[in-house]
Amino acid sequence: MASSQPTARPGAVVAVLAFAGTTAAIMQTLVTPLIAELPRILSTSASNATWVITVTLLVSAVCVPVVGRLGDLLGKRRMLLACSVPLMAGSVVCALASSVVPMIVGRGLQGMGMGMGMVPLGIALLRDVVPEERLSSSIALVSASMGIGGGLGLPLSAAVAQYANWRVLFWGSAALAAVIAALVWFLVPSVPAVAKGRRFDAAGAVGLGAGLVCLLLAVSKGAEWGWGSATTLGLFAAAALVLPAWGAWELRIADPLVDLRTTARPRVLLTNLASVFVGFAMYASMLVMPQLLQFPEATGYGLGQSILAAGLWMAPGGIMMMVVSPYGGKLTDARGPKFTLITGVLVIAAGYGASVALMGSAWGIMLAIMVINSGVGLAYGSMPALIMSSVPRTETAAANSFNTLMRSLGTSTGAAVTGVVLSQMTVGLGGAVVTSESGFRTGLLIGCGVALVSAVVASAIPAARRAAREESAPPAEKAPAGV
Repeated sequence: MASSQPTARPGAVVAVLAFAGTTAAIMQTLVTPLIAELPRILSTSASNATWVITVTLLVSAVCVPVVGRLGDLLGKRRMLLACSVPLMAGSVVCALASSVVPMIVGRGLQGMGMGMGMVPLGIALLRDVVPEERLSSSIALVSASMGIGGGLGLPLSAAVAQYANWRVLFWGSAALAAVIAALVWFLVPSVPAVAKGRRFDAAGAVGLGAGLVCLLLAVSKGAEWGWGSATTLGLFAAAALVLPAWGAWELRIADPLVDLRTTARPRVLLTNLASVFVGFAMYASMLVMPQLLQFPEATGYGLGQSILAAGLWMAPGGIMMMVVSPYGGKLTDARGPKFTLITGVLVIAAGYGASVALMGSAWGIMLAIMVINSGVGLAYGSMPALIMSSVPRTETAAANSFNTLMRSLGTSTGAAVTGVVLSQMTVGLGGAVVTSESGFRTGLLIGCGVALVSAVVASAIPAARRAAREESAPPAEKAPAGV
C-alpha cells in the first residue's frame, strides 16, 4: 500500500520529526501552569499531586532505552508510530480524569510516548534517509526540538489554562498526537531494521528499568521525603546494587539492551558524561528564571509577573534554539561536533554569567535565557552527531536513546540540587519563608560552574581521527563470561 510506504523526502521527514519532538516537549510542560491548582482540581494533597510530574519522568527514563533498542530491532518508523499510541491514550485519560489516580496513569502513558522516545528515534532515522551534506543541520534541528518545545510550551499552556478549561490542554495534546501519527504514516519512509534477527534483552530491560526507577525516584523525591530518610537512602542503596548487576549482565550476553563495550569507548563515554552536565545546566535556568519573574516585587528582587507573562518572557529562549540549530549544524560540518559542543557549553556559561548581572529586570532575564538556550541548542545538536559517528549503524537508535537518558539524568540531578539550594537559602517575608536573592544568585552560579565542567569534559573527547582508528580495530568477542 503506497501510503504505508512513502517515498523518502528528506525535507518533509526532518520537518515531521522536528514537529514531533517539539510537540512532545510541549506536552511535558502541560501541567506546569496547573501545579498550584492540581490539589484542588484532583481533590488530593499537594504531595500526591507531585506524582503527576514525577511519573512522567520515571516512565520516560525507563522506556527510552527500551524503545531505542526496539527501533534498531523492529524499525524506527514502526516504533515512532507505536509511541504515538500511548501519547494519544494518555492525553485522553488525563482529559477525562477527575481524581489523582487516573491523572497519574494518563501522565505515565504520555511519558511512554513523549520526546524521550520520539527524539532519539527520529535522530537515528535521519542517518538512514537524509543526505550526508544535510545530516548535521537536520540532527541539530531535531535534537533541539525538545528545548524548543519546552520554551514555547509554557506560555502556550499558561494561556490555555488561564483563558479556557484545563481539560482543553489534554484534548489539544490528544489531537496533536493524532496529527503526528498521521504525518509519520504518510511522510516518513520505512527503512529496514538494521539489527533485525537479533534478540531483545528483556532481562536487561527489567534490570535497567528497576535501577533507574530507584535512582530517579530518590533524586526527584529526596527533598520531599528527606535526604536522610530510610526511604531515600534505601532507594539509593537499591540503585547501587541493581545497576552494577545490570551492567554485569549486559557484558555477559551476546545481544545486550545497551552495548556497554561501545558506550565505554572514550568518544561515547565522554559525550554521555558531558550530556549529564549539559542537562543539569539547562534545567537550572528553567527552575530559577520563572521563579524570579513571578516572585512578588515586595521582596526587592522579584519581578511580580503572572504565569502567562513569565512564560512570554521565557518564550524567546525557545525561539533562539530554533534559530541557532541550523547554524550549529553548519558549525559541525566546518569544525566538527566536538568544537560545536564546547562552543555551546561555553555560551551557556556566558549566559549564566550575564544573568547574575541582569536578573533585576524582566528584559535582562529574557536576554540571559536567550543566550543560555542558544548554547543549549548548539550543545544538543552536536551530541547525537558525536554519538552516531562513534557507534555501528546497528546500534544507532539504542545509542542515541542512551544519550537522551544521560541528559534526563542531568536534568533530574539539576532539579534536585537547584531545588535544595533554593529551599535552603531563604528569608522571611510577611510571615512566610521564601528563597533569598543570594539563593537565586547561587543557583545561577552553580549552572555556570556545571557548564564550565561540561566544557572541560568535552575538551577531552578524542578527535575524530583517533575515534576512527578505534572503530577500525577488531571488536572484542562478545561471548558470555566463562566461555
